[in-house]
Formats: sequence, structure tokens, C-alpha cells
Amino acid sequence: MAGPDTASGRIAVGAESVVKVYGRGASAVPALDGVTVDFAAGQFSAIMGPSGSGKSTLLHCLAGLDRVDSGQIRIGSTEITTLSDRQTTRLRRDRIGFVFQSFNLLPTLTAEQNILLGLQLAGRRPDRAWLDTVIDVLGLRQRLGHLPGELSGGQQQRVACARALVGQPDVIFADEPTGNLDSRSGTEVLKFLRTSVRELGQTVIMVTHDPVAASYADRVVLLADGRIAGHLAAPDADTVLSTLTGLAA
Repeated sequence: MAGPDTASGRIAVGAESVVKVYGRGASAVPALDGVTVDFAAGQFSAIMGPSGSGKSTLLHCLAGLDRVDSGQIRIGSTEITTLSDRQTTRLRRDRIGFVFQSFNLLPTLTAEQNILLGLQLAGRRPDRAWLDTVIDVLGLRQRLGHLPGELSGGQQQRVACARALVGQPDVIFADEPTGNLDSRSGTEVLKFLRTSVRELGQTVIMVTHDPVAASYADRVVLLADGRIAGHLAAPDADTVLSTLTGLAA
């Protein structure tokens, strides 16, 4: 097992001694128990672990969607654990992209309107050349005028990916992005996420339970019982599956 290969690049996201506890007193459950981990810029990372290992909690804390109880999280040079709610909202809006399992598209807006919604709410104009690149890489040119209900699940998730990318964020967080898709559509989305890293220079951090999905990543971070349990570099599905089986034993 190997840690992140950061010798040739900067750290996009880092966590140091992060603790997150749900509940209080006798009913308190430590979801994250002193997690320290770095994610390199320009890398596709997957976070995996048995059910209840804390992987989604870690993703939400890294993305500023959930507050930690102690420890530090940085996005680039910004320590987000000291930000106010307003500052955190601004950081998520301006520097982070999100792709979720449930797509989260507005049903009354076209694909193009959904893609541009975040920028419009932030009062920003899209970089037209970048927008065209994202649309073409995702194969959405012929679907821009369609409503979400007129698109397949895979197409809807590609729209969600385009929305996450269009603002040129520092990092994209993806929470089970293929969970609601059939295998073919899921493969399309995973190939795009990989392409966005290798050809567009994006940084992607994805939570998944699927060893095949994880095999598209450059690196897998393994969690067990709220702690870092190891790393896999250049993972393949069989290695991921056997490692997860060992963690769950």
C-alpha cells in the first residue's frame, strides 16, 4: 500500500486529526476518530470502507457540508474549519463542485439552465470556451434544451457533472455518483470523471462502495471504524474487493 504521490504537485485537500462525533454522552458515536489524510491536486481519489466506516462523513467534512468537532481541514491554503457559515457557503459556491447520487437537478429547468444555475446564483458569467469544452467532453451538446425528465439517468448525472465543472472549482466531491445508475451509464460517468482529471486537470474525490468504480481512481483511501486503514495506488477491482473484505472481517 502507498500514500499519495504528491512529490510533483500540491495538496488540494488535507485533513489533520479530524474528529466527528454524532450524539452525546452514552449514545455518542465517533464517526471519524483522528483522521489525517492528504489528497493531491490533479488526482482522482476514491474513499472506501465497510458500511459505517465514516467514508461519507469524511467527504462531507472535507467539502464543508458538515462541521468537525476537532482537527483541521484545508482546501488549498484555506483552513475551512475556522470559517464562519457565510464564508463556508462562499467557499463551497466558488471553489468546490458537487456530484451526488440523486443528481439534484431542478425539473423545470433545461439541462443548460441546470448547468449554469450555480454560476448565475453567484453572479458569475461562464467562461464560454470552458463551457463548450465541458459540454462536448460530456456529449451533452444535443441535450442542452431537454428537461431532466426527458433525459436518461446517465444523461442527468452527466448534466450534474457539467454543473460541478463549469465553475472551474479547485476540487469536485462526488458522493456515490453511480449509485442510481445502471452499469453502462455508471461507466460513462466514471470515464468522464477520469477524463476530467487526466485531460482537464481537475481534482476529484469520490466516495463509493463499488470496487469497479474505485478502479477508475488513481488512488483509494481506506477507512475502517472512523480511522484511516490504508491506501491503494493504481487500484484494480479485484485488489479493492479483497482489501475491503479483509477490513470487514
